Parts: sequence; C-alpha cells; structure tokens
Amino acid sequence: MSTATPLCLLFDCDGTLVDSEILLAEVMGEILPEFGLPFSARQYMDEFRGVRFQTIVQTLESRFQTLAEDKFTQLEADMRARMEARMRAELVAITGIPTALEQLSKHPMAVVSNGPERKIRCALESTALGHHFEGRLFSAYTLNVWKPDPELYRKAAAAMGYTPRQCVVIDDAAVGVEAGLAAGMQVIHLNHFPGEEITPDGAIGILHASELPTAIANLSTNVPADV
Repeated sequence: MSTATPLCLLFDCDGTLVDSEILLAEVMGEILPEFGLPFSARQYMDEFRGVRFQTIVQTLESRFQTLAEDKFTQLEADMRARMEARMRAELVAITGIPTALEQLSKHPMAVVSNGPERKIRCALESTALGHHFEGRLFSAYTLNVWKPDPELYRKAAAAMGYTPRQCVVIDDAAVGVEAGLAAGMQVIHLNHFPGEEITPDGAIGILHASELPTAIANLSTNVPADV
C-alpha cells in the first residue's frame, strides 16, 4: 500500500522568486574590471546566469589573467557587500510570484539556491516573501554542492522528506533546469528569454510566473510515496 503525498515545490531564488539578476549583472560589470578581469553586465546575462561566482572568476582568469592569491577573497567580499546594498534598496519580486505563491500555499515549499544563505535571506526579506518558506532554505554554500550538480536538489528533497519524483523544481536558469532534470524531478522552466533560450526536453516551459499555479495543477497533484 502507498499513501498520497502532495508535490513538494523547490524554488530557485535569483531570477525565479526575485528580480535580482540584472542587479547582480551590474554589480559584476562594475567590480570585476576593477580587479583586472574584463566583464560586462550583458556578458553575465548571456553566459553566466545562475553560475557560481567562483566559477565565473575562474573562467575569466583562464581568459585574461590570474588574480593574486589573496585577491579573490577581497573581490568576493566587495561584490557581496555591494550586491546586498543594491538588493535592500532596489530588489523586487518577479512579477506574478507573490500571487502565485499564495495560490500554491497548500504545497510544501523550499528555496534551493546557488547563492549564500545570507543572500537568500536578504532577498526574501527585501521582497516580503520569506513567510512562504519559514526557514526552508538550502544554499549551495552550506551544502557544498552547486548546480548544475543534481545533488543540491536531491539533498534539499531529502531534508524536506520527499523523494525526487515527489518534487517539482521551478528554476529560470539553464544550470538549475539541468540540475532538476538530472535529479529525476519534474521541472518547470520560467523562461524569461524565449527568443534566446529553449526549454530542454523533459521540462515544462512557462513565460510568466502567473502561469505557475496552472502548470503545477496540470502535473500529477498526488504522487504515490515510495513504500
């Protein structure tokens, strides 16, 4: 015998819940050249959305020059401080997300992000979305595994008490969609750039957060739990 369990919703943060990607792009476009690594906000949006900051820096180092040993720590600290100030002053929720979260409130929900936990908390506080998640925050920096590695989503699911097939990943970035599919979860791709990005096979593409409740309702709303 098996029991029915509601789908567990695992949300990415940046670009999925909060409109932080352009802020991050602008901060990186300012600070990376200060450390001798040519970079632009457009480059972040085109090539690096959702990618771990250290990976971005390492990629730029391979193209241009290697930072002095102690410079990465300073670079990251300065970037985080500037980003937090921008978020607290300017950050807003992705259009349609507050209403969608209210409509989905009967589902268990968590945030699963490649960002540090402090940044996730800042984002949720700045946009008044934190009450939907009640501390169910899973940071790659805490768990020491980054998307596109599927283990980040798998660890979050296990901590929430759900199997991968009982979970739905909602993510806007290619690295997150890839991670969710590889984790064996159902995936909804919030595609902000339909003219430039293609939703991968196996994922469900939506163009606006207002479509999210219907997309989830169209999935199996009761997935049998493993015996």
